[in-house]
Amino acid sequence: MVEKVEKIWMDGQMVDWDQANVHILTHTIHYGLGAFEGIRAYKRADGSTCIFRLQEHIDRLFDSCKLILMQPEFTREQLMAACCDVLRINKMDQGYLRPMIYVGDGAMGIYAPDNAHRSTVIAWKWGAYLGEEALKNGIRAKISSFGRHHINVSLAKAKMMGQYTNSVLAKREAKLGGYDEAVMLDTNGYVSEGTGENIFLVKNGVITTPDLSCSILAGITRDTLITLAREEGIAVHEGRVTRDQLWLADEVFFTGTAAEVTPVREVDNRSIGTGTVGPITKRLQARYFDIVRGSDASHPEWLAKV
Repeated sequence: MVEKVEKIWMDGQMVDWDQANVHILTHTIHYGLGAFEGIRAYKRADGSTCIFRLQEHIDRLFDSCKLILMQPEFTREQLMAACCDVLRINKMDQGYLRPMIYVGDGAMGIYAPDNAHRSTVIAWKWGAYLGEEALKNGIRAKISSFGRHHINVSLAKAKMMGQYTNSVLAKREAKLGGYDEAVMLDTNGYVSEGTGENIFLVKNGVITTPDLSCSILAGITRDTLITLAREEGIAVHEGRVTRDQLWLADEVFFTGTAAEVTPVREVDNRSIGTGTVGPITKRLQARYFDIVRGSDASHPEWLAKV
């Protein structure tokens, strides 16, 4: 359950939480066209509040809008300022931010070129996406019967609303089967990503993750972990991954703004490595958390102070 806060930013105005409503004929509700981001703000060891990789998230939001031919009515700078403002006005020293660009009400039908493109930024308190226990001890995952969108069917690099329908179905399938998360394959049978996370495997000290030409979102946390791994002297290979490579991996972990760095201890009833969190996963997870909420100051360009 999302815990209610005081204000939501909507089209340049701070609106009371209970008044932040949209019309039932809002086009995006009916047809799913729209773009969004998930961003985290952390309270760091020095007491400051910093939004992690805010610029990159807003840039990706605008990239998504470009891909789906939407033009936000606010600038990147205005939306970045709104992210900071909504934290301040709600007196939140950390939290999750959800900027969204969506098609408003007006004309109905598939083609509604004159409907306004509305903008909003919401903030709420959100702990570990898959639970604190998941971060410590890892999760159980299942390869889903629902595949990731084909690159000629949808836009894999767009973080857009309607694209997540099959992720919802895959997540439900996994949870109903007693698992924590699903792993989605592409239409050729190669490993793609989780329902809302990028995926990495470790074998013989080398990290492998699907490359950006695959049907995956260009994850910002994914990019962060690749950078940190290489700084730690760990080899990273980007390329296709098969399900049997996943089963035979020494370590597997998910990354994402919500999921952060979540170890996977089992896939399809097969233990990954020893069935515990592996050393490379632990090392990178610790480095990540020290940057976002600790004292590691090695990447100040990733931190936007509120």
